[in-house]
Amino acid sequence: MPFDPTAPMWGSLLGSCRVHGNVELAEVAAGNLFEIEPGNAATYVMLSNTYAAGRQWEGVASTRKLLKENDGVMKKERGKSWVEIKDKVHTFMAGERKHPRIMEILLELKRGVYKPDAGYELHDVEQGKKLELLKHHSEKLAVCFGLMSLPEGIPIRIMKNLRICGDCHSFMKSVSSVESREIIVRDTNRFHHFWNGHCSCNDFW
Repeated sequence: MPFDPTAPMWGSLLGSCRVHGNVELAEVAAGNLFEIEPGNAATYVMLSNTYAAGRQWEGVASTRKLLKENDGVMKKERGKSWVEIKDKVHTFMAGERKHPRIMEILLELKRGVYKPDAGYELHDVEQGKKLELLKHHSEKLAVCFGLMSLPEGIPIRIMKNLRICGDCHSFMKSVSSVESREIIVRDTNRFHHFWNGHCSCNDFW
């Protein structure tokens, strides 16, 4: 390349390493990202997921240790998603409790048969708590509210302030198939168009 790779380029390479199971190259990409963006927690998450996908549990443990050691310099932006219903924007935070219809939304989540993958949750808590944290990611809450509020056949469009996690990505594919609903998620990286159990990114983002 005639110029130095940028953080998004290294991030794209790191993301592809998980898809293709290339741990060695993932470590190179993550190492460069640690230098360019030392406070970006997403790098630790993607590297840990790459180790976990390859069942390299020592790598997962070391990444978690690094994350904990650098806790003081991390940019901890809380996950937030928006969905527009009848010209009104509804905002959901991760672990939302203030929305007037939050209890209905949580019941809608429980109604589904989707099983969360705790491997995508890096908080140092026990397994059951990890699953609860994953269930309440903001985009999951937003899509459930969209299912409750929009007529059948109307696409659900969600905006998110962070990169969609792998578990939420799988959740969206599942919902689009079971509910026969088009779901569009715009995260910090790209648009994801979910339909009939598939995403336009082909699981590469």
